[in-house]
Amino acid sequence: MRVLVMGGTSGIGLATAEQLTAAGAEVIVTGRDPEKLAAVKDRVTVAEQVDGTDEEQVAAFLQRTGPVDHLVLAFSRGAGAAGPVRAVGADAVLEAFTGKVIGYLRALRYAQVTGSITFVSAASARAALPGTAVLAAANGAVERMVGPLAVELAPVRVNAVSPGVIDTPWWSFLPAEQRAAQFAVFAESLPTGRVGTAEDVAQAISYLIGATQVTGTVLPVDGGATVGS
Repeated sequence: MRVLVMGGTSGIGLATAEQLTAAGAEVIVTGRDPEKLAAVKDRVTVAEQVDGTDEEQVAAFLQRTGPVDHLVLAFSRGAGAAGPVRAVGADAVLEAFTGKVIGYLRALRYAQVTGSITFVSAASARAALPGTAVLAAANGAVERMVGPLAVELAPVRVNAVSPGVIDTPWWSFLPAEQRAAQFAVFAESLPTGRVGTAEDVAQAISYLIGATQVTGTVLPVDGGATVGS
């Protein structure tokens, strides 16, 4: 099994790459940061520097890579677009959409996939939390693509995972003590009683890759945060 994880050098993408590698898959990862790529190159089959916002780079890389059985798109631009909508600048809004929605669409344009495509979205798409309007808009756009693409790209399956609060470097904008306190508050509100890990989401992605009768689905991995949404 040959799997390409774009955005696979940190957090959910890296956890997915490591789980699939451990299961015997040939795993190719991409990322933008040379240091992160160097740190993971011995943990996967191939690690290559690709900027998902650069169409020429993406097109050349995907042509060179050739067919893959499964594609996982796990781009993340961090928390730059979080905050009150009146305080989030136009550049941050553009980066949120360029880095994720347009990045995913760009990858789909050039990728040669034979089995499945899995997007990483976020539960902000279906929540109503102050300070997440821009994140909700970008992730909502990702989730709304799933159904139409599942029909358009069939028999290739198209799904998404929608993580809630996950303990990953995405939260590094908060000091460690503040982050731990925030996680404790989140955990108390969740039916599962804890915030998620990157490995939790990776398990869900692995499931979707192997679930050959599942397509057009957005799978929440949020500890029950959006139950009933």
